[in-house]
Amino acid sequence: MAGEAGPTIAVLGLGEAGSRLCRDLCRAGARVRGWDPAPRGDVSGLPVVESPGEAATGADLVLSVNAASAALGAASSVLPVLRPGCVFADLNTAAPDRKRELGRLIDGHGGAFADVALLGPVPRAGIRTPCLASGSGASRFADLMAPYGMPVEALPGPAGLASARKLLRSVFMKGMAAAVIEALEAAEAHGCREWLEREIGRELEEADARLVERLVEGSRAHARRRVEEMEAAAEMVRQAGVTPLVAEAAAGRLRALLEKERSR
Repeated sequence: MAGEAGPTIAVLGLGEAGSRLCRDLCRAGARVRGWDPAPRGDVSGLPVVESPGEAATGADLVLSVNAASAALGAASSVLPVLRPGCVFADLNTAAPDRKRELGRLIDGHGGAFADVALLGPVPRAGIRTPCLASGSGASRFADLMAPYGMPVEALPGPAGLASARKLLRSVFMKGMAAAVIEALEAAEAHGCREWLEREIGRELEEADARLVERLVEGSRAHARRRVEEMEAAAEMVRQAGVTPLVAEAAAGRLRALLEKERSR
C-alpha cells in the first residue's frame, strides 16, 4: 500500500488533538492531508484540504479524531474514496457498540478498521500518546504509526475491545477527578483547601503498584465502618453547600460490597 516515501495519512478533525497529531506527523516527515469543517485547533502551516473526500483519496491511513457523535458521519463521508485495504482508524472515545458499527461499515467497503483508544491527553504528548488498538486493521495501524513514534498495543480482538478497556480506565480516572473536585469544593467552604490539596498530592506521590490491592481489600474488610464514614462525609459536604455526588456514590458502592460479602 505505502510506497517508499511512506504512507499517505488523512486526518479528519483538526481540533486540539487532531491538529497536534497532524502537526507531529508533518514534522516527522509523513505525507499528511487534514480536514475539518470548522477547525478549532491551531492549523497554521498544516496541509488542510477542502473536503474529507479530498483528504482520504489515495490515503493508506485515515485518522478520525472527532467527537463520538460525529464518528459515524466522518466514516461515511470517505467511503466513496476509501481505497481497498486502507486503514480507517477511529480515535474517538465511544461505546464499544459504536466502534463495532464503524468496523462493520469500513470492513464492508473493503477497508480495514482500527478501534483506537488513546490513553492520555494528546495535547500533552502528541504523537507519542500511548494507545490500544483492536479490530481488523489494528496490527496494520500499529505498523503504520511505529515509524512516527506512536506507542500502539495491538490487541488480538474485534473492534470495541480497545474502547471498552479505555472506558473501564475512565471509570477510575474520571471518577478520581470528580472525587478530587468535590472534596476540594467542600474543603474551600471549610477553609482548608490548601491543606487538602497537599494531602491529595502526598497520597498520589506515595502510591505504588500495591495501592489497588489495598483499596479493594481494605474496602472489603471495613465496608460496614466505611459506609458510616462516607454517609457522614456526604452530610458534611451537603452542609458545605456542595452536592455530595461522589460521597453518596461511594457510600452506595460500599453498601453493595457489604451486601455481596454477606451473601457469600
